Amino acid sequence: MQANDPKTLIAPLRAAMVDFTESGVRRALGDLLAADAVVHMCHPFGDLTGSDALYDQIYAGLFHALPDLERRDWLVMAGDTDAGDHWIGCGGFYCGVFSRPWLHIRPTGHVVHLRFHEYYRVVDGKVVEVQAIWDIPELMMQARAWPMVPSLGRDWCVPGPATQDGLSRPPRNAVQSATSAAHILAMLKDLQRHPKEGGVELMNLPKYWHPKINWYGPAGIGTARGIDGFRHWHQIPFLAAMPDRGQYADEIRPHFFADNMFVAVTGWPDMVQTHSHAGWLGLPPTGKKISLRSLDFWRLEGGLIRENWVLVDLLDVYHQLGVDVLARMREFNKADETMKASAP
Repeated sequence: MQANDPKTLIAPLRAAMVDFTESGVRRALGDLLAADAVVHMCHPFGDLTGSDALYDQIYAGLFHALPDLERRDWLVMAGDTDAGDHWIGCGGFYCGVFSRPWLHIRPTGHVVHLRFHEYYRVVDGKVVEVQAIWDIPELMMQARAWPMVPSLGRDWCVPGPATQDGLSRPPRNAVQSATSAAHILAMLKDLQRHPKEGGVELMNLPKYWHPKINWYGPAGIGTARGIDGFRHWHQIPFLAAMPDRGQYADEIRPHFFADNMFVAVTGWPDMVQTHSHAGWLGLPPTGKKISLRSLDFWRLEGGLIRENWVLVDLLDVYHQLGVDVLARMREFNKADETMKASAP
């Protein structure tokens, strides 16, 4: 990164988390966050205030479970929204040997990875808001403790940009960034035309998506490749279950920002829709109106979307639909304890 690159603000925290120590990470969080910074974490953590709460209630438990905890970013980007807010977006994964239980997920004794998308809103050189989703279902799957239906897509350790420029690239160009953001906004507008205006052709997917698009969904949905893969393994079940998505714009406040060929959106939530039909996540319809937290990155190539990283807070979705995934998972642990107690 260049010396005057706004992404340098996050660099000390990233460096402290590569060689994770309590003192180093506490200090980096304290230097980065404003005293009253609001932290929106994925389910089951909820909202926190300030750096001490973020460490004590979030990182301390993960560090205890993974004593050699290490953070690896594969994308760091920054930009301003139309409203003038400045955001930094980071994508990557935490890794280490899963040595002790975390959230009642049983340890594996092997190295594991936990994907994250984290967004930081900056005012006067301090982070005043954090929105973060950690792919907890991904860790549950590695521990063979995922109690819900299998993903339709492919679950794996999601890679960073194929161009390998997620951390080092030319300085942000305002014109190029605006062009990239406009492409994403136009794509999303066309996506919402179906089904309320007519058939799938209204979405104009080939106009926006590269034929070899990689759509990196969260564990529980999985990765899809190509337009057909995206439609089969995510879009068709998603729209079949919630055909009114995109119709509650007054109830969401997404934040779009772009950094050259990369575009990001964050919102808490950034989607609202009714779970009115079957077809998604193997669930029957509930008739409940739910909100979705989805933190996304896109990479454009040749004027088309070549890669799309998507994290949805699936545990929160299940919670809104009346399913306690973590409670179901604890049934696995109960069985393990019974077997251990009865062993000769």
